[in-house]
Amino acid sequence: MATPHTRRGDTRRRIQDAALSLFVQQGYEKTSLREIAEQLDVTKAALYYHFRTKEDILVSVFQDLARPLDDLIAWGREQPPTLETRRELLRRYSAALDEASPVFRFVQENQAAVRDLSVGETFKKRMFALFELIREEDAPLSGQVRAISALFTIHAGTFALRDIEGDPEEKRAAILEVALDLITAADGGGTAGRPG
Repeated sequence: MATPHTRRGDTRRRIQDAALSLFVQQGYEKTSLREIAEQLDVTKAALYYHFRTKEDILVSVFQDLARPLDDLIAWGREQPPTLETRRELLRRYSAALDEASPVFRFVQENQAAVRDLSVGETFKKRMFALFELIREEDAPLSGQVRAISALFTIHAGTFALRDIEGDPEEKRAAILEVALDLITAADGGGTAGRPG
């Protein structure tokens, strides 16, 4: 038997999923709390028990998404700054992005709203932290661009290929392969680090 806390957590997740789906379909600005409640077949009062505003729902979604990214950033900061670490960061980022694809789809399709909301700033900070981990500070500018492009390849490639027919896993593997090629090229063709 589920505890009240478990039931509340399930309801919270259902609200997040329904809201995110509507935000992606209609846009954040065009979605109302009433529509979210209708999608869930609950009253607006029941929705208010968990979230007072659309932004509260969105903030909670981003907080849940932030945990795996924060874990990835923490892991990256504990590793030696080698090519293999940067390659593993890309692999882990790819897996995290795959699990959070509805959120990233929302970000892609609601960029103006995200910029104006508090979640935009926190998302941007995490992306900059990943940039710092993925690039070599003393690498030539072209190497730094390749490293950052590797991260963007995973991020943007996921959305660019979503309407192209094919197996989702094969598409994800192809995107990761290109990103790994870029990070290897950024490292000067495969050296694990640069002297001094």
